[in-house]
Amino acid sequence: MKRSDLPEGAGPAEPTAATAATARSRHGRLGALLAAVACCLVGASFTANSVLGDYPLAGGQALRYGLACVLLLPLAARGGPVRAPLRALSGRQWGRLAALAAVGMVGFNLAVLAAEGSAEPAVPGVFVGCAPVAVAVIAPALDGRRPAPAVVAGALSVAAGAFVVQGWGRTDTAGLLWSLGALVGEVGFAVLAVPVLRPLGPRLLSAAACGLAAVESALLGLVLDGGGWLRTPDGGEAAALLWQGVVVTVVGFVCWYVGVQRIGAERATLFSGLIPVSAAATAPLVGTGGYGPAQAGGSLLVGLGVALGSGVLGTASGRSAAAVQDDGGDGRGVVDHADTAAAGEADQPGPGDHGPG
Repeated sequence: MKRSDLPEGAGPAEPTAATAATARSRHGRLGALLAAVACCLVGASFTANSVLGDYPLAGGQALRYGLACVLLLPLAARGGPVRAPLRALSGRQWGRLAALAAVGMVGFNLAVLAAEGSAEPAVPGVFVGCAPVAVAVIAPALDGRRPAPAVVAGALSVAAGAFVVQGWGRTDTAGLLWSLGALVGEVGFAVLAVPVLRPLGPRLLSAAACGLAAVESALLGLVLDGGGWLRTPDGGEAAALLWQGVVVTVVGFVCWYVGVQRIGAERATLFSGLIPVSAAATAPLVGTGGYGPAQAGGSLLVGLGVALGSGVLGTASGRSAAAVQDDGGDGRGVVDHADTAAAGEADQPGPGDHGPG
């Protein structure tokens, strides 16, 4: 058959559709991978936290986030001028950024430390492990959508796996309340960022949030610790702060928000179940814990939940290419909830879907 005998447009249509589907699949897989990397880095950071037990908390956060901001600003500038997007933010968006830094960064770390003052570390860990369930319900509600069943089921499996990995421990009312505060911080870190991720992009958003968190930490340190809020760290503390500032914050935050940008906050938060898995896997390296059958079984539950909810099992249908928009042509596209709402309600989520934050 001659090409001229084919219906007009029939030749290129199928390969074009196949190419677009492949591109969307790769787009989603990369987002999932980056979210997983970010959460594994955060899990490993808990091992580094054991070295900072005697260092002023607020001062340590100020150093960590201040260093991260200094390193992130040149990276953000590579994508274009940074002043214009920041100046274009409304007062409400700046408020969201400040809340993101206060709740999801400074507040989260304070809540975890306070919880561990009257409860065993596993208790706040179990609460934080419930973040995927909370985000799977809250994020679609904020968009006027129904939660995607597959994402909720995956989140429940992730939460159960996190519980099995960590177990439960001694606590009191204060420990429970501070652990609940840690859960609020973890949820806020994902949900509060979504409205400002589109105009800023992952790198500039991370830089701005770190700058605000550094200022907030410094002010908090002055209030709580006075002149002792900051001191020169010793060798071990300096190494831990560098790890947290450079690797966990600069690399981890950018990876996290690129993941949120590509697969949505609901699916990205599923990977937070890897935080206790990573912490348990690295704890034996410094003699602060072990990795046994319970940790292995919990890790399998987390992996199953992530695979089910994120769509990496390949059982889901793809979403429209229009669901990811690129603002300004600078690669700062973000999942568009409205475009994916109908697909998320009708089908299982695919690798690049944003079915139900």
